[in-house]
Amino acid sequence: MWWDLLIGIGVGLVAAWLVLLIALLLIRPKGALLGEAVRLLPDLLRLLKRLAGDKTLPRGVRVRLALLMVYLASPIDLIPDFLPVIGYADDAIIVAFVLRSVVRRAGIEAVRAHWPGTDDGFAALSRLTGLTRADAAG
Repeated sequence: MWWDLLIGIGVGLVAAWLVLLIALLLIRPKGALLGEAVRLLPDLLRLLKRLAGDKTLPRGVRVRLALLMVYLASPIDLIPDFLPVIGYADDAIIVAFVLRSVVRRAGIEAVRAHWPGTDDGFAALSRLTGLTRADAAG
């Protein structure tokens, strides 16, 4: 009885992990965007902290950002970080997914107001979140 339950939980966890991994592969940034995401990571982390602390943003946005920061700080990842290149790819993909969600909900203006990096970095961030260059210039 207990073994069946443990086996069922294990199979469920593996299935959920595979579904998340496939979803990450489908929504991953294409081409050089993944490399840009990894290069922008220090500015992205400061951006996440600033956005999560902004009380003018909707609570749902701040909760998503806080959960993302907990995930990034956690030693447990979907793909272990010790694997070259792909180990950090899951972090970059999840950050891109959450930022797309934040931009859709809070607007690009909020992200621009809190961006700690350069204009080129913000342009890369805009490409990463799926915005056009014209949208990012404002």
